Amino acid sequence: MRELDTIILRYLELKSQHIRCVLATVVHVDGSSYRRPGARMLVDEYGNITGAISGGCLEGDALRKALFALDKQENKLVTYDTSDEDDAIIGAQLGCNGIIQVLFEPIDYTDANNPCELLRAVSEQEVPMAISVLFNLDKTQKQSGTVLVSDENQVVLSKQIHNDLHKALFIKGKEVINEGYSCFGELEIDDEKHYLFIQMHQPPVKVVLVGAGNDAQILAQQADLLGWNVTVTDGRPTHANKERFVGSCQVIVAKPQETLENINIDQHTCFVLMSHNYNYDLSVLKLLLGKTETPYIGILGPLKKYNRMLNELADEGIVVSKDDLNKIHAPVGLEIGAETPAEIGLSILAEIQSVLKQKDARPLKQKTEPIHDTTANEFQKISI
Repeated sequence: MRELDTIILRYLELKSQHIRCVLATVVHVDGSSYRRPGARMLVDEYGNITGAISGGCLEGDALRKALFALDKQENKLVTYDTSDEDDAIIGAQLGCNGIIQVLFEPIDYTDANNPCELLRAVSEQEVPMAISVLFNLDKTQKQSGTVLVSDENQVVLSKQIHNDLHKALFIKGKEVINEGYSCFGELEIDDEKHYLFIQMHQPPVKVVLVGAGNDAQILAQQADLLGWNVTVTDGRPTHANKERFVGSCQVIVAKPQETLENINIDQHTCFVLMSHNYNYDLSVLKLLLGKTETPYIGILGPLKKYNRMLNELADEGIVVSKDDLNKIHAPVGLEIGAETPAEIGLSILAEIQSVLKQKDARPLKQKTEPIHDTTANEFQKISI
């Protein structure tokens, strides 16, 4: 389950029990940090935490700050400087070398547009969304918090804010969705300065496992841990059933030619052909050719199996386009010396991740620049 879904589920539990809570959000990072802007955690009035805003180094003090904000019933912005190795509050010698801004928002259950309800609206969508958060680096000023969520076409849910601000956030949010990157900005309305963080939120990856063997069971569990939506399809009801695939995994029993009938393919839908039945995999591959939406098709097995498929397709007069050839990964997975089903699953999921993020999957130690793009941390001047 995705972290956001876990937070929303916990929020609904707390709401039903009338237990007060605070949402903490990383809204800006200058330098390095374990978690990036958009990381969140939910803290209840008893000190229980769901989610995380760091690797554990900030949570202790953040818990105290959250309870303070809850007591005051005011949004609070807190700055953590992890480059200060003598900071006894955070803990010495973290080595992160970053300045992290964390916004704390007490949740009002009577407000239908409170921050958690806005996030809930995001989690229920299957399209890219923009989450707009307003804050002020001058901590004496009002911290508006999470105020608006939108998709490419409309504002889905919003708090009551200035009309010009509402318009500006929607327009900038649309840019964020189209460009695929979160952004930071500042703008002035009626001589009041607003700092904003607009988070690009992608819907979860959807991975379709064609084949319900024992290795697919393990791969499905691993993908579920990543928060991906998993579908397993196979023609054998003895293999494709909910007893073998637990959790949120969708299981479909279908003949190969019926595989795509109950699957909605979009730009986040990846396929792994792993039925261990050559003809079954080939039949599904034929269905996937020309499907421009899917970014990834993996085929389990040796290279000679894939070459045989291409030869048989050519004999049938089926031309595999360059685009299809680029998205087909056969043999599937990254070369990490994988032998066991779990190791093979790791190599497959790592390859899917690298393809979706358009990364070359090289070791991080080979990078000469920072892991994350630091230029994206700068505040853009936004005009209305």
